[in-house]
Amino acid sequence: MRNRAMFDWDDVRIFIAAARAGSLGGAATRLGIDAATVGRRVARLESALKSTLVVRSASGLQLTAAGAQLLQVGLEAESAMDAAARVAQPDVVAGTVRISASEGFGGAVLAPALAGLHVARPGLRIELAASSGFLSPSRREVDMAITLSAPDSARLIVEPLTPYQLALYASPAYLAARPAPESVEALSDHDIVGYVDDLIYAPELRYLDEVRPGLTPHLASSSIRAQRDIIAGGGGIGVLPCFLADGLTRVLPGVLIERRFWLSTHREVHDTARLRAVTGWVRDLCAGAGERLSPY
Repeated sequence: MRNRAMFDWDDVRIFIAAARAGSLGGAATRLGIDAATVGRRVARLESALKSTLVVRSASGLQLTAAGAQLLQVGLEAESAMDAAARVAQPDVVAGTVRISASEGFGGAVLAPALAGLHVARPGLRIELAASSGFLSPSRREVDMAITLSAPDSARLIVEPLTPYQLALYASPAYLAARPAPESVEALSDHDIVGYVDDLIYAPELRYLDEVRPGLTPHLASSSIRAQRDIIAGGGGIGVLPCFLADGLTRVLPGVLIERRFWLSTHREVHDTARLRAVTGWVRDLCAGAGERLSPY
């Protein structure tokens, strides 16, 4: 008869949190315990399984092959337990929902509205990952992602969320010092703000090529919020989502770029009460912000 490894499911839960966070400290914050305890519990699980699950590096925790396999099995078990709980309480809206969104949309549209969601749904804990690049619901890094293009994965349920517009903007101070360009060709005579080319993480962000092929920024950042601050500080003309352009002046009104956000959730959690509540909230939020997202 084969020996079966005996381990505490709670250790697996802590391991899953560490794998999701990518660090002991991140898992500790999420779980409300200290990092040393997270480390001890992961080590105890490794001892019980007689296998190395994670390795530590300068960039955080990296899963070994055994760790990746355990994470997948653990997530499936977690989903099964959630499903069992819903049999008894199918309509309880509670638990954690982690959302990945672009830095601009997450910071300017989602974040200011989260306080209202908390008042309406106090049983929910929302974790917003708003940064350059996206975490993946297909790998269960997050429960929900709002992306610039539709992900292609059979594990996900994907739907169009909302269109939005981008245009060229400059600060009033910049335009007071330098006359506004009268054509896209005249942009070559101006200071341009944009993305760092080799740090562009999605083709949908190559706005300048769409305005005029070969247009190169003089001041660049991987962060759209930083680009907005550079433009507001008089650094030049750049493409911004219209919902980030408060206080700025639109130039070359004939230039208007159309994009769309997509909403995706993992199939295993899509129909949970907490995900239904949050996806409904996101849809309503976008519908109410329609004129801000697409003002022209």
